Amino acid sequence: MTTAQQRQAMGAFGEKVAARHLTEERGMTLLERNWRCRAGEVDLLLRDGDTLVVCEVKTRRGTGYGDPLEAVTPEKYERLRTIASFWMEWTGMQFPDVRIDLVGIDLSKPTAERITHVAGVQ
Repeated sequence: MTTAQQRQAMGAFGEKVAARHLTEERGMTLLERNWRCRAGEVDLLLRDGDTLVVCEVKTRRGTGYGDPLEAVTPEKYERLRTIASFWMEWTGMQFPDVRIDLVGIDLSKPTAERITHVAGVQ
């Protein structure tokens, strides 16, 4: 397996862990995974009551490159908002609120301690 394939597999695993955490423990409804449009890709789109949640998931094997959540830039936040608009247009669904959440998965830690969920980052 190449390094790129390993990173992709690790990312997919992290997204699966994040989706399970957000749906089973936080009560959200998963709407899409890895949705793409001309503005880019979003890891998870979920419904939390009347709010569309655009979720970026960052997975790391440790903190050698910093906290996973530090990897999201202001430009990425803007792109996530644009993607949310495209998704609502594409599906015809409208939400009164759109929220950006971040989930960091640290694979060097055991069980639930490895999940950091920050709701409403922007």
